Amino acid sequence: MSAAAIETWHASARPPRPLRLVEPAGSRFEEVWFDGVDDMLADARARLQRLSPRAAYQAVLWGRALLVDVRPAAQRREQGEIDPRLGALVLERVDLEWRLDPRSPSRIEAASYELPVVVLDAEGTTSSLAADSLQRLGLTAATDVVGGFAAWRRQGMPVRTPDAARG
Repeated sequence: MSAAAIETWHASARPPRPLRLVEPAGSRFEEVWFDGVDDMLADARARLQRLSPRAAYQAVLWGRALLVDVRPAAQRREQGEIDPRLGALVLERVDLEWRLDPRSPSRIEAASYELPVVVLDAEGTTSSLAADSLQRLGLTAATDVVGGFAAWRRQGMPVRTPDAARG
C-alpha cells in the first residue's frame, strides 16, 4: 500500500462527526485523537498522580491501595514477582477493566469507584495507559508505579525472584 493510499485510508477511518455517547455515572468519555502512542501516553500521564516504587509499597503496606500487576505470566516468570505477602492482585492487562469495573459481571469483590488501585507493569508504560483506562471507568484514584517492576526491584521493594518462584 502506498503512502498516499495509507494517508487516504487513515483520513477516512475517522468518523465524519463525533458519536453521541451515553456517559454512565462515574465514567468519562471524550473524543480525542492522538498523534501516536507517545502522545497518548503523555495525555494519560497528565491525569495520573504516579507513585514511586517506595510510595506504592507504603500505600499497599498500610492498606491504602490495591497493587495490581498486569505483566503477562511469561514476564513474571522471567523477572520475578511482587512478594506474595503484599497481596498484589495479578491480572493480565487484557482482563483489567473487566475485573475492576464495578458494573462488570466479571468484577472482583473489592471493585468499587473508591478503590485506590496502583497498576504495575514491567517498565511503567503500559501501566500508565491501564491506570488512565481505569480512571475513565470511574476509578478516579487509579494510578501506576513510575518505572514499573524494574524500578520496584531496583529500589529494593520486596520481590520473589524467578529462582524462588520455581523452588
